[in-house]
Amino acid sequence: MTGRLSFDLPKGLEASEPPEARGLTRDAVRMMVARRDPLSIQHSTFALLPRFLDPDDLLVINTSGTMAAAVDGVDPGSGRLVTIHLSSRLADDEWVVEPRMPSGRAGTATSRWSPDDPPPPPSLRLGEDGARLDLRGPYLGSRRLWRAQLAVPGDPVRWLAVHGRPIRYGYVERPWPLSAYQNVYATEPGSAEMPSAGRPFTAEIITRLVAKGVGVAPVVLHTGVASLEADEMPYPERFRVPATTARRINVTRQAGGRVIAVGTTAVRAVESAFDETSGAVVGADGWTDLVISPERGVRVVDGMLTGWHEPEASHLLMLQAVAGRALLEASYRASLDEGYLWHEFGDVHLILP
Repeated sequence: MTGRLSFDLPKGLEASEPPEARGLTRDAVRMMVARRDPLSIQHSTFALLPRFLDPDDLLVINTSGTMAAAVDGVDPGSGRLVTIHLSSRLADDEWVVEPRMPSGRAGTATSRWSPDDPPPPPSLRLGEDGARLDLRGPYLGSRRLWRAQLAVPGDPVRWLAVHGRPIRYGYVERPWPLSAYQNVYATEPGSAEMPSAGRPFTAEIITRLVAKGVGVAPVVLHTGVASLEADEMPYPERFRVPATTARRINVTRQAGGRVIAVGTTAVRAVESAFDETSGAVVGADGWTDLVISPERGVRVVDGMLTGWHEPEASHLLMLQAVAGRALLEASYRASLDEGYLWHEFGDVHLILP
């Protein structure tokens, strides 16, 4: 069977708040464990993750931290309010941004810019300290992403920490602090949105994994905005695979251990660092435009931990490359039947070989 996975996502399965607001700890979210050979599905909780991994397995985590990447701007000419989502930093003051139309007062959820709407203003005033944003033109032919010049006092990421807020979509009913969108192992801010597969991790879980003999190795991939159109593929993203992580991955594979990536971002990073000539992962630092599909397959990872992705999302192609079509379809049918929760505050999906 070919084509993207398509299904209806009931609104009631969209996680509208963090599990902590539902009386749960981070690691108490549900976890489906799906195995490819033989095909099997087991329902569990994330707190039991160490039970499903073996000594000498290696978890690859993305230590990119979430920025307060949403900021409100005002058109100096008309006074019209525009929300800006900063997606990726191209250079010191040059960014990829997504203008959004506020769905009410400042700070509320936003909607995409419709092609039928007037174009976004070319310049916006951001706050009262002289900060501004100037749109320079569409980014890589996109209908919704723009190249922009951001001029703020001091370091932009620090400025955003004071004046911005986490990106929030309509299914999240009220704002939450940036700490709710931060993984416990994040080390450097740079992601427009949380690499959310890692959200359930706690210090206790990591300690139990290490005590069992499971390795944990870092990569960095600064993820852009996730609100892709149905026909859009992932855009280039900045990534880094340290040489030490590359060596640990290669040693794990040579010893017969499994490489389990935490999130689509970690998969994209390590697969981008695979050297076809040597058949090994190498240290890498730069931009990746790699799109992982069933046709391309995966060269490095044996499994992955991921969230639940919307119907026809491009990330489902990556999941199919890791899981295979049969297991992916079975997993998503079971997730809908069992009421798993979607999005960054939802449940998780562990795919094992």
